[in-house]
Amino acid sequence: MRLVTGRGQDFSARPAAELDGDLVELRPLRMADEHRFMALRVINTEWLAPWDATTPEDPAPRNSSAGFKEMTRTLSRGAQAGTHLPWLIWFTAQGEQPRLVGQLTVGPIIGGSARSTSLGYWLDEHHAGRGIMTLAVALAVDHLFFRRGLHRVEITIRPENTASLRVVEKLGFREEGLRLRYLHIDGDWRDHRSFALTEEEIGEGLVARCRGSQSGVG
Repeated sequence: MRLVTGRGQDFSARPAAELDGDLVELRPLRMADEHRFMALRVINTEWLAPWDATTPEDPAPRNSSAGFKEMTRTLSRGAQAGTHLPWLIWFTAQGEQPRLVGQLTVGPIIGGSARSTSLGYWLDEHHAGRGIMTLAVALAVDHLFFRRGLHRVEITIRPENTASLRVVEKLGFREEGLRLRYLHIDGDWRDHRSFALTEEEIGEGLVARCRGSQSGVG
């Protein structure tokens, strides 16, 4: 196992795996993705509203072209610095063209004695419940442990988000407790349940664990 400490060494990483003959792939976020990204956000406005990050100063999600550009510039700088991995989730059904279906962001990546990070993600409503997000999270976690040499990965989830809770349950994340008023979400400070995995707990990896399950969720 190696620890990637240089600037942007795996900025272009594109982890991918098959799901019942279809393909799930994590591709780096690019400015060229703006139109597809914004279209997907618009049709998922109501679906994502309860889970969208906000701030006390601006309690509405920034679903705008300017917001996309700012997000992409900020995350790209983090990727080049080695502190973030901003991915979009692409899904290719058999016989069809690749389709953008969501987003998964890693960061901040902390080195030194911590070697840890956290994940955040969302998925298009029409692709939920098919195992896509479960496999996307598995791909990201395996990359972080096996390629980046991290020791701990965390995911925090609102207690009401049953779909996301199913993802961490299926992948074997360990619950660590409740964080009161942890993040500003949907216009207010929200409690989150905290889940984590360490290097010692993943065995052959989460993609292998995901494939070994009877059915996909997420």
